[in-house]
Amino acid sequence: MIFRIDPASDQPLFEQLVTQVRVGIARGRLVHGERLPAARELADALEMNVHTVLRAYQVLRDEGLIDLRRGRGAIVTGRPEADLSAVEQAMTELIRAAKAAQLSPDATAALVKEAMR
Repeated sequence: MIFRIDPASDQPLFEQLVTQVRVGIARGRLVHGERLPAARELADALEMNVHTVLRAYQVLRDEGLIDLRRGRGAIVTGRPEADLSAVEQAMTELIRAAKAAQLSPDATAALVKEAMR
């Protein structure tokens, strides 16, 4: 899986990594038993501090999505929870409506976050 970071985003870098792994697991792009890149390797590839990657990995470990072992690295332990096709279809409609209303991606995301509370 390729990780992408947006340094200009309001979302902290570690949260961007956490979100990408969560989505990767939910969509089946990351599967149980798959090894994630070593923290130092990922930090170098994304040009970020290794402690940022480690913080993301710790959050994922605390959520039960990965297992961290010295010498083994980070291994995916989470499994997809449900079929996301209905959610993805609804998101497609939401994005279409947001573009028609000329909402920015950040404004759209803020509306979604508020609605989920």
